[in-house]
Amino acid sequence: MQDCIFCKIIAGQIPCSKVYEDEKTFVFKDINPKAPTHLLAIPKEHFATIQEIPLEKMGLVKDLFTSVSTIVKQFDLGANGYRLVINSGEQAGQAVPHLHAHILAGRHLAWPPG
Repeated sequence: MQDCIFCKIIAGQIPCSKVYEDEKTFVFKDINPKAPTHLLAIPKEHFATIQEIPLEKMGLVKDLFTSVSTIVKQFDLGANGYRLVINSGEQAGQAVPHLHAHILAGRHLAWPPG
């Protein structure tokens, strides 16, 4: 999608602090971190939310979670815990309309979140 900031990051048009990339996903540091570790995991194919993904492309969600698992292991986030958040829609806090998962760690994360 032309106006999507995450699509532009994937295309290399906007710089980022990339921590992981494979054929289908991209993970980078959030520019406005809410925790000492705050990463964004995104599919390379553009869908604003999970419910927009057609059934035949739901493997994209598996690929996204596989990348999250890889990052959690790579950064040893499982040792002290981490939070995985997917906001869907403006009222839920989704600021960028491209499906993405926040990976937050490195401090006590209170509940409820907001």
